[in-house]
Amino acid sequence: MVLNMNETIIYLIRHAETIDENGIRNTDETMQEINEKEILSIEGELDSKKLSENEELKNIDTIWCSNYTRAKQTAKYISKVNNMQYNLDKRLCERKLGNIEDLAKFMNDKETRDPSREQLAFPDFKTRDGESANETNKRMSDFISEILEKYKGKKVAVISHGGAIKFYLLSYCKVNEKLNLSYKGKELVVNSPCLFKLKFNKHELVSLEQIK
Repeated sequence: MVLNMNETIIYLIRHAETIDENGIRNTDETMQEINEKEILSIEGELDSKKLSENEELKNIDTIWCSNYTRAKQTAKYISKVNNMQYNLDKRLCERKLGNIEDLAKFMNDKETRDPSREQLAFPDFKTRDGESANETNKRMSDFISEILEKYKGKKVAVISHGGAIKFYLLSYCKVNEKLNLSYKGKELVVNSPCLFKLKFNKHELVSLEQIK
């Protein structure tokens, strides 16, 4: 597919599934450091390879990626298929969770799971040392704007994270009653891994499609 100079396609990709590390951890790592270094599970590696074989992700012009380990492990397969290096940008990193105690209070229980669905409903909420949905949207949007300016008429693969992707898509999507995103009435599923195709004319979004 040949694009004109005003059209740019961005493939927004969530990394594959990570392994559960529930064993003893005699380390001095912070929760943020642990999060940044999470690795893919065996199934996640297989899913990443399968994802890279999707026809949409062949003949990519450039690849950009979060510097979190799980994102780079997902990107390496797309990189190999396209015979090019991937680039890193910290603006593609996951939203910082921050203080776990704040999360438990916010969610009215003792769970420590990722509260990104709740933050879709309360986009200004953030924990101590954490980020809100709106703050994450801002840095993701700044990055995408630079990409659209630099790679006009190109196909760009961008590998990021579930919360960061959801919060970026808030610019174009609605949040339904189930706290899921929908675009033009169609619900989007941000699972691991997943692939969204965004077509832009200059800086204007023309279409948003979830690729199976």
